[in-house]
Amino acid sequence: MTKVQQIIETDKCRRDFSPAFSPATALLAAVILLNGCGNPSKNRDVSKEFPFGKVEIQGLSGAACAAPGYIAEAKGFFAAEGIDVTLVSGTFETNKTGLASGKFPIAIGDFQYFPSANEGLDIKLVGGLHEGCIKLLVPPGSSIREGKDLVGKRIGVDEIGGSPMAITSVFLAHHNINPVNGVEWLPFPGDQLQAVAEKGEVDAVALWDPFGALAIRKGYHVLCDIGEHPLFAGKYCCFLYVSGKQLKENPERIKAILRAYHKAGEWVSAHPEETAKILVEKGYVAADDPELIAELIESYRYHAKHGAKTRLKAKEDALYFTNELKRTGFLPADLDAHSFVDKLYYELKVEDEENAAEGHSSNEVKPAHN
Repeated sequence: MTKVQQIIETDKCRRDFSPAFSPATALLAAVILLNGCGNPSKNRDVSKEFPFGKVEIQGLSGAACAAPGYIAEAKGFFAAEGIDVTLVSGTFETNKTGLASGKFPIAIGDFQYFPSANEGLDIKLVGGLHEGCIKLLVPPGSSIREGKDLVGKRIGVDEIGGSPMAITSVFLAHHNINPVNGVEWLPFPGDQLQAVAEKGEVDAVALWDPFGALAIRKGYHVLCDIGEHPLFAGKYCCFLYVSGKQLKENPERIKAILRAYHKAGEWVSAHPEETAKILVEKGYVAADDPELIAELIESYRYHAKHGAKTRLKAKEDALYFTNELKRTGFLPADLDAHSFVDKLYYELKVEDEENAAEGHSSNEVKPAHN
């Protein structure tokens, strides 16, 4: 039993919660079931307007940092690439299953995918999206003031195995706290974690933005802001992963989706205030303050332009976090980090970006509609 599975088994006694890193047999069964309904890697509902057909992406997380996906839908970047995209919501587990089956072509996530990839999940890391968007906090009046005070404490997260738990595990390991048995992990819906903390049901909470930023406004004390903490600052928080199945069977559609994400991210970088307004007005985020969302978006350092340098940074940061996960025990201590990253990372070049690097195209980013 892996260390993550030990946590999951303990959590199962407390509530019915999907495991973060399922055994390979369960994942295989899910893939077979989904594939029995047709091959999602093939283009379906193709039209002149959408030559790559209809696609579902699990991109409705409510997190402010997922802005490129929201903007790619709202501003027509997906449509401009010939893809009819529907954003859907779900869990880390449903995203993994969807990637494995080819139902979902792409996903945003941090290094919480690495243990599953090491266990055989067929995904490829193709780029980095942005920097820090998660905060580890304690409620007002807490006696916990620094990381070492968390030993034996209850930490609230949105799901077992998700990004906030992965981030917090690295933080704990650097304070000599075993993330498997040195703390207690308690999962609650993200929008309820503040209330749970204020009732005293957990001692600390690991929160996505905007929930983290909103909690700080209410007086929560920051133990770790990954946009500023030296363990994480300057490194990608979230990466872009693609389905290995879809990459093999429909690589041109994968490239088109990646282009849309890149162009949307570049648009977000250039228009943080307008992005924030769209996210709030369309209900993509659980906040009604465009100024706060704009501040967060600017802090995430989305790329003004993608290319060889950003791809190299993604691979370098993946190697860094592979070694950090070995330290936590979520990856085997004897894992060859370089070989693992070489297998996980896939250098997917997008033609118009390569042309731009050579001076053959304009830097202007044009969505399909305004």
